[in-house]
Amino acid sequence: MQLIAIDIEYRVIIGISAMVILFTSFLVSFVITQRKKLQYHKDLNLLHEEQKKILTEQNDLLEKGVQQRTAQLFKQKEELQTTLTNLRAAQAQLIQSEKMASLGELAAGIAHEIQNPLNFVNNFSEVSAELIEELKVERSKVRSERDEKLENELLNDILHNLKKISFHGKRADSIVKGMLQHARTSTGQKEPTNINALVNETFSLSYHGFRAKDKSFNAMIETHFDESIGTIEVIPQDIGRVLLNIFNNAFYSVLEKKKQVNAAFEPLVSVKTERAGAKIRICVRDNGLGIPQKVIDKIFQPFFTTKPTGQGTGLGLSLSYDIIKAHGGDIKVNTQEEEFTEFIIQLPLKQNV
Repeated sequence: MQLIAIDIEYRVIIGISAMVILFTSFLVSFVITQRKKLQYHKDLNLLHEEQKKILTEQNDLLEKGVQQRTAQLFKQKEELQTTLTNLRAAQAQLIQSEKMASLGELAAGIAHEIQNPLNFVNNFSEVSAELIEELKVERSKVRSERDEKLENELLNDILHNLKKISFHGKRADSIVKGMLQHARTSTGQKEPTNINALVNETFSLSYHGFRAKDKSFNAMIETHFDESIGTIEVIPQDIGRVLLNIFNNAFYSVLEKKKQVNAAFEPLVSVKTERAGAKIRICVRDNGLGIPQKVIDKIFQPFFTTKPTGQGTGLGLSLSYDIIKAHGGDIKVNTQEEEFTEFIIQLPLKQNV
């Protein structure tokens, strides 16, 4: 019995020992795990701090970079604004130069046009004054010696001269009114306009403008007007400027070709108007130098010109293109170098007022 009791005690002791060992092992494992967790959290906090530090440094670098880039952009913007202002000023000067050149050519043409009726007025006035003096002499004679037939002839001649003076005076008045109509600032208002009359008037002004600048210049001019066109709604001052630009280019081209080739060359500039469905077409053709194919796509670009420096601003055709487009029309060019150039302007018969 004593042996059994000892065995039981031994077993109890062993069991308790095992439990103590297990509990100790668990406790050790738990402590180690907690330490690892604490270390992990410490490491994680350190990592967060390092990442936070890195992010702060990167943010500082980015902010400095943004500030520098913003400063550069503001500087570039100011430089671009200055450049744009300078370009606009230069463009305004060139446009003014183009207008003044056009006005000079217009004035030369008008001076030549108006000189003709003024010459008639002066000549008929002088002749009429002589006839009146002759009539006075005849009237001073005694009645029996006066020649009534001669007196009547003198009176008829004076009346004829006065009619001629009136006719050419009205012609000069018409030319002046046309000049004022063309040269005045455009109101931007479309009005019923006789296109044939506007084309013919501008064509004549352009030709005589070149004649006024170069007395030796001569050219054949041809006109073909479709009388069925009538009037259309346009801004006459603007369309007149377009026509003057194109006519001036045509006469310039044939004049330059005349200088380059022999005397057998006959300059020719023609203009034709015609009705084409719901549109009218104005065709201006010259047998001058033509336009090189390599630059044909550039002729309507602002500041492009084939003329020598100082003889053109390169704005005439560009402004003409904008004006025709603003009227709902179109402008095209056909050309062959050294042979001909033809500008075709199309305008709708019914304009949007």
